[in-house]
Amino acid sequence: MAKIAVVGPGALGGTLAAWLANDSRHDVTLCARTGFDRLIAETPEGVLDVSPTVLTDAAEATPVDWVFVAVKTYDSEATLPWLEKLAGEGTRVAVVQNGVEHVDRFNALIPGREIVPVVVDLPAGRKAPGHVVQNAIGWIVVTDGPHGADFVDLFAHAPMDVQAVSNWTSRAWQKLCLNCVGAFSTLTMRSTGPVWNEDVERMVRGLVTECAEVGRAEGADIPDELVEGLIERERNSAEGVGNSLYTDRLNGRPMEIDARNGVIVRLGARHGISTPMNEFFVTLLRASGSPWV
Repeated sequence: MAKIAVVGPGALGGTLAAWLANDSRHDVTLCARTGFDRLIAETPEGVLDVSPTVLTDAAEATPVDWVFVAVKTYDSEATLPWLEKLAGEGTRVAVVQNGVEHVDRFNALIPGREIVPVVVDLPAGRKAPGHVVQNAIGWIVVTDGPHGADFVDLFAHAPMDVQAVSNWTSRAWQKLCLNCVGAFSTLTMRSTGPVWNEDVERMVRGLVTECAEVGRAEGADIPDELVEGLIERERNSAEGVGNSLYTDRLNGRPMEIDARNGVIVRLGARHGISTPMNEFFVTLLRASGSPWV
């Protein structure tokens, strides 16, 4: 039986935790700010109603086989009290976050630990502590190798497409190309499709192509067809469609500006690549009056 702890059982972490706890092979513990008795996940495959252990005090935690870190990137340092208790000899730390800096971020926080970076496209929302909604089946990719194979096996009885891949860097940057466009809807509080014109297309194209160029400099394979497909997707987006950056601003929560767009500017500067459109949106979002990190 695998002992698994999920730090940050919000929309994404709660959904992953529900599928893991639904598997009798696993002993799942949730590390949360607010306690609750049961974890309910409304999924496309039906409702999951499970009863993992829920801890609200890191002092009560003990070492596990796997730690899933599913907090927003700006809350990473706040997981240290949990990680100090949960990560024992041989513990694998699966970092399930936005962006492309999973390994660097946690190597700096917990040097010497086994960090397993994970990219997820799994639309989900949280209704209340212990109650999440999975809106689509989605997919998960992890780096290949023995850790990756073991990670995939954790989800053997879940319906998501879970793969260990050799091109994790490419998949992470391809996902970032999608996520970085969310800066437009977050700043304007409008979806791109209903307001589409030449100027909007220039901005969307700038966000995506800058991300692709920096990603390629970082070793990612990002086909031109993917870039054009994302731009076409934005052209046809419906009103009210926005990613989690948009949702966070809408609800007055801190925004992951640095992980989604700031990283493009920072790494672009390292490679001598100009990223004016991402820099433009980062500057305006940080000046918007909403919390940001």
